[in-house]
Amino acid sequence: MNECTKKIFLNKLKIQNFRNHKSFEIDLKEQRAIVLGCNGIGKSNLLEAVEFLSQLKSNRALSDKDLIENDSDMAVVLGQIDFRDDLKLNLFRKGPKRIYVNESILKRQSEIKNYIRSVCFCSNDIDIVRSEPSYRRTWIDKIVSQLEPVYLDLISRFYRLLKQRSHFWRSAGYLNNQSSDIVESFDIQMSKISTRIFRRRRRALLKIKPYVEYWHNHLSKSKEKIGINYLSGIQNISPEEEEEEMISKKIAEQLLNQRSIEALTGKCNFGPHRDDIEFLINNISVRKYGSSGQQRTFILALKMAELDLLTKTFNVPPILILDDVLAELDITRQNLLLNSVGKDSQCIISATHLNKFNQSFLGPSQMIHL
Repeated sequence: MNECTKKIFLNKLKIQNFRNHKSFEIDLKEQRAIVLGCNGIGKSNLLEAVEFLSQLKSNRALSDKDLIENDSDMAVVLGQIDFRDDLKLNLFRKGPKRIYVNESILKRQSEIKNYIRSVCFCSNDIDIVRSEPSYRRTWIDKIVSQLEPVYLDLISRFYRLLKQRSHFWRSAGYLNNQSSDIVESFDIQMSKISTRIFRRRRRALLKIKPYVEYWHNHLSKSKEKIGINYLSGIQNISPEEEEEEMISKKIAEQLLNQRSIEALTGKCNFGPHRDDIEFLINNISVRKYGSSGQQRTFILALKMAELDLLTKTFNVPPILILDDVLAELDITRQNLLLNSVGKDSQCIISATHLNKFNQSFLGPSQMIHL
């Protein structure tokens, strides 16, 4: 990895009415910070605030409103970057969130990623490898949105369109004479947006794969061959197909072919919301046949690869958030992880105790006791 020209440094964090924290403020003075406290005290919530500020999404919340403290109508997350840029995110129980940079509201919220990026690794990330496709789609969408912030708007448009399409089939509107024109309009819009999502997801996987290969070899000390494949419902498309017009045409054809079934069920069973990603070791599915150790190694390789990809792409290391992950790793993987973090990226770690850390790691780390 090339030496970075500068490091993102979150030097101040302040939250109000966020999860169980009525008010919390901390000055971050070291590149590594360890948030220490017993279970249930709010360590993960603190790290979640950093993740939400940088990614506008949380691994742990189904809705933004879940992040607001129970008795409050509004939550605030503030962060200062490089002692220069003040970021503020306001969450409301009623109405959309608002984001400010140096007191000016961002009209395009995805622009927050020009100021702060992060990679979050938490204990339930094993579901990316082990569980259902939605976890893998969320994972790749987060990567793409950090590489291309405009992707946040693109994926949001797709799901709004999908919701409108589903509502149309459930209404009586499709029975009138204009129904075919309306569905045709849906198909045109969905084929274009789906193509852009598909191409960006597949490009991101091609970019991250070499980093995953490096980290998997490093972590497993083996010569196992890994594979990462994008599993799309688009028929008769080669792995190298990149022409937007051709992909869009094939998507439109399949939307047309499944229209009669969709009219009966009200559900669109073809598109980016149904795609999956396949992880392989020696051409064998890690999800279906990988051992627990292989699955944990693979997810750790994915997260370290994500960190390297963003650092290489932007020449600025993202913040690395480690939420109680050491307990999920054996001693060998713990040491490999700890020896790799905090060299380039600012790292924020949560833990219940310090017996997993060696003294050389603890020495230059800031301790935050909750």
